[in-house]
Amino acid sequence: MTITHQEARKQAIEIVSRMSLAEKISQIDFDASAIERLGIPHYNYWNEALHGVARAGVATVFPQAIGLAATFDKSLVQAVAEAISVEGRAKYNAYSKYGDRDIYKGLTFWSPNINLFRDPRWGRGQETYGEDPYLTAQIGIAFIKGLQGDGKYLRLAACAKHFAVHSGPEEERHYFDAVVNPKDLSEFYLPQFEAAIKEADVEAFMGAYNAVNGQPACVNEQLIKEILLDKWGFEGHVVSDYMALEDVHENHHYTKTAAETMALAMKIGTDLCAGKISDALFEAVGKGLVTEDEIAASVVKLYTTRVRLGMFATDNEDDQIPYEANASKAHEALSLKAAEKSMVLLKNDHFLPLEKARISSVAVIGPTVRNIGALAGNYAGTANQYVTFDAGIRQVLSEDARVTYALGCHLYADHAESSLSRANERESEAVIAAAHADITVLCLGLDPTIEGEQGDSGNVYGSGDKASLSLPGQQKCLLEKVLATGKPVIVVLTAGSALSLDGLEGHPNVKAIIHAWYPGSHGGRALANILFGDASPSGKLPVTFYKDTVGLPDFSDYSMSERTYQNTQLEVLYPFGYGLTYGRAVVKSATLEDLALTITLSNAGEYACEEVLQVYAKIASEFAPKHHKLIAFERVVLPKAEDVQVTVHLKSDSFKVVNTQGEWIADGATAILSVDFGQPTADSLLKTISLTEVFG
Repeated sequence: MTITHQEARKQAIEIVSRMSLAEKISQIDFDASAIERLGIPHYNYWNEALHGVARAGVATVFPQAIGLAATFDKSLVQAVAEAISVEGRAKYNAYSKYGDRDIYKGLTFWSPNINLFRDPRWGRGQETYGEDPYLTAQIGIAFIKGLQGDGKYLRLAACAKHFAVHSGPEEERHYFDAVVNPKDLSEFYLPQFEAAIKEADVEAFMGAYNAVNGQPACVNEQLIKEILLDKWGFEGHVVSDYMALEDVHENHHYTKTAAETMALAMKIGTDLCAGKISDALFEAVGKGLVTEDEIAASVVKLYTTRVRLGMFATDNEDDQIPYEANASKAHEALSLKAAEKSMVLLKNDHFLPLEKARISSVAVIGPTVRNIGALAGNYAGTANQYVTFDAGIRQVLSEDARVTYALGCHLYADHAESSLSRANERESEAVIAAAHADITVLCLGLDPTIEGEQGDSGNVYGSGDKASLSLPGQQKCLLEKVLATGKPVIVVLTAGSALSLDGLEGHPNVKAIIHAWYPGSHGGRALANILFGDASPSGKLPVTFYKDTVGLPDFSDYSMSERTYQNTQLEVLYPFGYGLTYGRAVVKSATLEDLALTITLSNAGEYACEEVLQVYAKIASEFAPKHHKLIAFERVVLPKAEDVQVTVHLKSDSFKVVNTQGEWIADGATAILSVDFGQPTADSLLKTISLTEVFG
């Protein structure tokens, strides 16, 4: 049983009581000073673990967060987070022995990002778990539990970010005001954050850069004081995003000075300043804007976290985790497994899996074939080894077939390699390679130089968001030229978001399409295993793939009335929850008793596979979404020609709706349940239930 906040708080109060005012203020800075007279070393709170320990040297690089969400696999995600936690501790233990307590080397990890991926143009959407609050909550809970562990002390401290109503546009985030109504706030933007507290005991929250309804998020009285602290009873600490407190007076102009900002942060409940203005608390105290007791309250919360981490303990077993646990064989194998489960088969024209015996040559073409960034995504560590797409295919084919690589084009520029040549100088080589091969694997898409956070190093578009869903640069032209050879083409897309081939999805020579996300360091081998049938694809889309941006609400519009699969009225390219396998699974029957849904499944296909059973509810209420919403999911292993029975326990709260005042209420007489491997269709198994029986 992990030490509780109440138990840890007693020790934290005793420690903080011995600090002077100056010492307390020094602990409000994320790069907290040492207090030598108390035997407290310097500590930097900033660390990252989005999909592996990031920015601190060699670590296992797992699929990007959006890829982990695409697995729809809570057990797998928790196992991934457990591996990350072991590596985080291993690094901390080793660095500490050498007195290195710098940034990215502590135990407080600013992950996961559980913001809603409400718009496909958002560059940081890759860091999230998709567009659905329920899916985001379930994957987030699993990740937080895996990071923090269940020992006497927290193995790592997780941080739910960015609280709240934060999902672009990146370029405007330091002064943007996200205007949101009470219904959307309660229904879409907050549920996953509440679940992080109540179902995973997340240790920290991070405030966002933007304002919400006129108040900057890091000093937002409604969000932090009224909802997070008073209503939800959050007992951990709150940290600002980096330099978000500076934004309060410099960009939002909500306060006039740094002293006013820091005083307000202490009063509202932001305890830790990730920035450079914590010393303004001296001025704030001198002017009577804040009291020493109010500052001490924040320091106690910060030290409660450090006590829960066992930083002052002599019996912490995690202190014994050796450096060799980092990037272990078991963790690398888990990364490969996660990559296989994350990839989504969008199209298969009776073409995959490939038979090695029938292939003599393969052309592997495109700007992401050997692109390390397209494997890693943003906020990544450094892998011991990267298996690129062509390396993975070569490993699987070995001596069975000739594999030819061609760059084809640059990711976004006109010149692939040399500006001395004509534009598109590598295109003809790619066409030749395709013409001389039995099959072409064409690897296209994005990497973090195109989509990511504002100010990401090397981001060509600066803000990190993308303007359209189309392939950038000369990639579409390359696709058209390769298709013109008449040879069969498998398109592999890397991106942390939705992409469109602008209608070429239906081209007869496009035999298959795989969305690989940013699959981690073993992405190439995972792709090859899927292509050649050593693994059956099983990922599902955690976001809607639209045909284009036509008809989408303005990027800056935070209303959810026309957003996500729950409310959009657009004809989409591929729906949320969609993904093909090599099996042929069917739902044979379903019975419901006391909210226990017992389902019989079978696989009539030629291949064993894993499927994701999805349960949706369409509630007969004026306050319900326009369509339906996901209320349960379960990943299931389906052997060939066997029946499998699964019981899914539904929650009565899943049938509640949100009224215009933002209140969750029981409303409506009935709901229609859909049980299938995706969103409801004409072939889905449907059951109508009485909500009177659900709520009593």
